[in-house]
Amino acid sequence: MLTEMRRIGVLTSGGDCPGLNAVIRAVVRTAYELYRAEVIGIYDGFTGLQPGGSTRTLTGDDVRGLLVAGGTILGTTNRGPFDLTPDGEPTPESLPNFQAVVHQGRILRLDGLIVVGGDGSLRIARVVDRLGLKVVGVPKTIDNDLAMTERTFGFDTAVSVAVEALDRLHTVAVAHHRIMVCEVMGREAGWIALNSGLASGADAILIPEIPFRWEPLVRMVAERRARGRTYSLIVVAEGAHPLGASPVYQQVGRLGGIGSVVSDELYRRTGVETRVTVLGHVQRGGTPTASDRILASRLGESAVHLAARGGYGRMVALRADEVVDVSLDEAVAACKLVPLDGQMVRLGRSTGVYFGDEPD
Repeated sequence: MLTEMRRIGVLTSGGDCPGLNAVIRAVVRTAYELYRAEVIGIYDGFTGLQPGGSTRTLTGDDVRGLLVAGGTILGTTNRGPFDLTPDGEPTPESLPNFQAVVHQGRILRLDGLIVVGGDGSLRIARVVDRLGLKVVGVPKTIDNDLAMTERTFGFDTAVSVAVEALDRLHTVAVAHHRIMVCEVMGREAGWIALNSGLASGADAILIPEIPFRWEPLVRMVAERRARGRTYSLIVVAEGAHPLGASPVYQQVGRLGGIGSVVSDELYRRTGVETRVTVLGHVQRGGTPTASDRILASRLGESAVHLAARGGYGRMVALRADEVVDVSLDEAVAACKLVPLDGQMVRLGRSTGVYFGDEPD
């Protein structure tokens, strides 16, 4: 059953990734062409619905050519006065800021709000929905770690960027007889490291789900050199860490640096010349792959249809290559980690990839 939908808002929140603009384009075109609804673009995530925030009406002209564009024309932020308790409720200090979002939504006469974001943004969206500004979520994270959707847009592009870099590093490793370490993103989930490592033929893949020991990695380097393989290629997710140790932080709240730790320790233990490359935000930028453009467009279009049916408090998701919808409560209930007994890890082990937990 369709509800009257005259005006909806759309915002992008959290870390940027390829495909955000494709979602915006699909939302604007679907809302206007099928429902003659006006779309209000909200700048810089939920901060655009705070006092002094910026919004504008988006038309077909505004979204022309967006399929190939990286980033987001609406801007985004992963900071803001929207602190939550461990139970997902607003802290007393942040509650007025959530209420201000709902109030601004009423001033803008929004019938609903489409929020494009990851776990943190969707937790904020869930509170906003409960407070009265009705929300439909669109899952976005290059880490691919949202449990209720099989895939998130941006992930395929991030993996493609990492694979291209690893292919290039492989030739350097061979030429200089070095150990090349490549650090990729992946705070709690190692999907980027695992997929890019398998696709590029990496010799070792270190992910947050499998705390590693130094001895297997040292043995891997020694065994390869004994067979005449005088180089090694290692992929490490930013959240990976040695057994019994904590993840490495560049500064408070910001992961990074495990690649250098791995590089320095392997050089110390093996004497083999070692170099590290940190891809960082390179994985977030640039033109999305065809797969990400299509997935982002499908999710954006489905979000508008869900809003038109009054399906608020829910998130569109991919299941068996079909777009379905789940509750926001389900969407943020758990992080999708790499299963240790899954086919991807099995593939790595079967083909000789080290994960750093191999027995002595």
